[in-house]
Amino acid sequence: MKALVFCLCLVPLLLLVWGAVTQGLGPNPIEAITHATGNWTLRFLAITLAITPLRKLLSVPNLIRYRRMAGLFAFFYGCLHLLTYLWLDKFFDFASIAKDIAKRPFIFAGTLGFIVMVPLAVTSTAGWIRRLGGKRWRWLHRLVYVSAVAGVVHYYWLVKSDIRKPLLYGGIVGTLLLFRLATWIKRTASPGTARI
Repeated sequence: MKALVFCLCLVPLLLLVWGAVTQGLGPNPIEAITHATGNWTLRFLAITLAITPLRKLLSVPNLIRYRRMAGLFAFFYGCLHLLTYLWLDKFFDFASIAKDIAKRPFIFAGTLGFIVMVPLAVTSTAGWIRRLGGKRWRWLHRLVYVSAVAGVVHYYWLVKSDIRKPLLYGGIVGTLLLFRLATWIKRTASPGTARI
């Protein structure tokens, strides 16, 4: 089952490659790749955040087995999104990139969201959980909330008129974060409540 889920997570990349080979990415292929990889980064972040509520609400504890994979695919598509900007858009002109980050708030927000994902990806293994200890590891991986919010802000500041999609992502991420807040409040009020 994990192998099947892994292959399904690669489908967006395969569709992009196919579109590039067949010249099916429209008149501005760089923009198409940038938007697609950015969207899939946000989607996988939302999936990562949704796994804990879903396993609780649907009583399917085995869903937890896919959370790390979803998180790593969020990082993977985030890397592709960043690489598209650095390479295809800016040709690794780091002086121009630095000016972009300073002058364009949406690029700063996106950069922040990506930087926050790096330690999450690096420490996603069982070995790092042992090194950090469960409690510190859980605290570190709460940075995924920062990354998801930064991603939504990045998208919202990027669009100029039609804000429906960033608002949709914002609503999904906001709902998932509210679920966690409600769970934390309930657990704090009842110390005996099991951690989810």
